[in-house]
Amino acid sequence: MELLRCEHLTKTYGTPQNPVKALDDVSFSVEKGEFVSIVGPSGSGKSTLLHILGGVDKPTSGRVFLDGTDLHSLKEDQLAVFRRRQIGLVYQFFNLLPVLNVDENIVLPHLLDRRAMDWVRLDQIVEQMGLTDRRTHLPNQLSGGQQQRVSIGRALFNHPAIVLADEPTGNLDRRSGGEIIDLFKTSNRRLGQTLLLITHDESIALQADRMLCIEDGRITRDERIRIRGGGEA
Repeated sequence: MELLRCEHLTKTYGTPQNPVKALDDVSFSVEKGEFVSIVGPSGSGKSTLLHILGGVDKPTSGRVFLDGTDLHSLKEDQLAVFRRRQIGLVYQFFNLLPVLNVDENIVLPHLLDRRAMDWVRLDQIVEQMGLTDRRTHLPNQLSGGQQQRVSIGRALFNHPAIVLADEPTGNLDRRSGGEIIDLFKTSNRRLGQTLLLITHDESIALQADRMLCIEDGRITRDERIRIRGGGEA
């Protein structure tokens, strides 16, 4: 079942006299429950693509549909609500509020949405992220890997339709990075969470179900790595 579809996405920066095309006619779709990695050199358009898919930026032309909703047809206030409820974002830099503890950082988007607190869900997320003994700690009392676990927990808390991760291991040592990828794989394969992950590390990319390669703003390869629920393709 198709969850995400983007059609002919183009993103141009600069002036009409000196345009810079970050994305050039990008089209693809993602199935519900699929784990897709996106690789490419620096400046290839990976992060621009993720920001457009996440509703953080708008394309110059083209359309994005998430679970049947035309993302960029929404008004700003509608898009903000849709993004909080349906899209989980994880970045290389953890974007935690330094004055909030682990629990508070995880539930912040949920509270901003003015919804009743789901304490059972919070307990589940904290346990899944391996943060049970860190719940009252502030970000500066956590390791880099633990901070990234908090940001992943925050992204997963609202049961989003899709999680978009931009170089989530780029600021971590190899061991911590491996643990973060294992968390993503567990979320995807055991819980059916749809995941789109940008990385410059091909060894990480090859752990996905499918890998997209992007160069100069265009998809140059779309490769099935493994059959979902089974072995390698």
